Amino acid sequence: MTVLRAGVGLIACAAAAAVLISCSGSGTGSRAGADSAASTPTIRIAEHRQPRIDALNKAIPKIEKQLGVVIEVIEYPAPEKDYLSKLLTELGAGNAPDLFTANFDSDVPDMVSAGYLAPMTAEVKAWDGYPQLFDVAKKLSTSADGQIYALDSMLLVQQLYFRRDLLDKAGISTAQPASWKDLLDRAREIKAKTGKYGLLLPAGISWGPGAFNEGFILFAPGSKTPQIVNRDGTLNLNGQGVRDIFRLYKSLIDEELMPVNPLLGPEPWVIPKYVMFPAGDLMATTCGTWCYIYDWGKDSKNPVPDVTKNVGTWAVPGMDGGLSVSISGSNIWAVNAKSAHVDLTKKVLLALCSVEATVAYAGLVGNIPARRDAADNKDFQALTELVPVLRDVDKGTFERSTPGFSVVSEGVARATEALLRKQTDAAGAQAILVKYVKDLLGDNAVK
Repeated sequence: MTVLRAGVGLIACAAAAAVLISCSGSGTGSRAGADSAASTPTIRIAEHRQPRIDALNKAIPKIEKQLGVVIEVIEYPAPEKDYLSKLLTELGAGNAPDLFTANFDSDVPDMVSAGYLAPMTAEVKAWDGYPQLFDVAKKLSTSADGQIYALDSMLLVQQLYFRRDLLDKAGISTAQPASWKDLLDRAREIKAKTGKYGLLLPAGISWGPGAFNEGFILFAPGSKTPQIVNRDGTLNLNGQGVRDIFRLYKSLIDEELMPVNPLLGPEPWVIPKYVMFPAGDLMATTCGTWCYIYDWGKDSKNPVPDVTKNVGTWAVPGMDGGLSVSISGSNIWAVNAKSAHVDLTKKVLLALCSVEATVAYAGLVGNIPARRDAADNKDFQALTELVPVLRDVDKGTFERSTPGFSVVSEGVARATEALLRKQTDAAGAQAILVKYVKDLLGDNAVK
């Protein structure tokens, strides 16, 4: 166990996170009543990645004073897949921390189905910050049964990021691509004129949930299958749009327009995102606002000089036209249903959704506060990379979620892995996805 503000996290026990399979092993859980006799209650919070931990620690002193609590931060493994694996293991064992985040909105329905999350609808709607939440944050935070079990305190705003400076130098247009063909043609032109890779879409098993949440799903709104989840909660995976998205991946891979070898190794995002893109060996990639700060900003390990000038953004074009910007949740705070201090933990959660706390995360991680009134905060106004994005949040699109949706995420990772290894075509990748989901959720889950 590691109690922060110092230390190293435990290695996660291997678990199939998407289907909530627990495995044995010790955990860093809430101490089931161990501090109930203490004069000051202790709330334990799971967090991962150093910038997120630093942001959390900035918010803690005020919350401790405001609520009369002691907060302990438990460091979890940094990779998203390992974080979720460890969290699900400890939730299943009944010894998880009081408060934690779900990595993605797609993880929440499974946790709700397993009974791991304490409902907090009444508390959230009575909270003075609720009217300030963007409508998309309210919708993302509300489950199919109308209840709130996890609150999206931040938003991921994702689109395509490109090296404007290098494309200008090569005489390649930086105008918004109008369609998937236009996007592919731009990548082809980049390769022909510069010899560099034209576009990266996250893919493969090693990338974990990001293969779905940071790649595949961004193209769904502009496909013939704009929503993967049907109104009745079933999954629309046999649609033409799903196959067309896999066909887009296959074109990029077969024509060597995107790097493949790094995606087949551990931590596949490191070389393309943190090395190749800053060096100009990769000219465009899917990413989110965090890239302007965490990936390529002045305090990153490998910054792009004058990043907001030299790195531009394109909305994701539709297959045959139209544009979309993907909105999903971040810092999705949830309360352990087995916490010894459920009511107090809910108060800590809402305090972590304050303007000050969300701006601290924005400054260190680069995601967008889910609150309109963050725009008035002087510290947020100093984040000039993020201010324009906050104004445009209401224009974004988002995907519905449902129990088992995280299985789709894992299925997409497996399907794109087969494409990376040139073991199948688009139809085969779709078949891999459908079979994987049906094997785990049953035939009736897919229509």
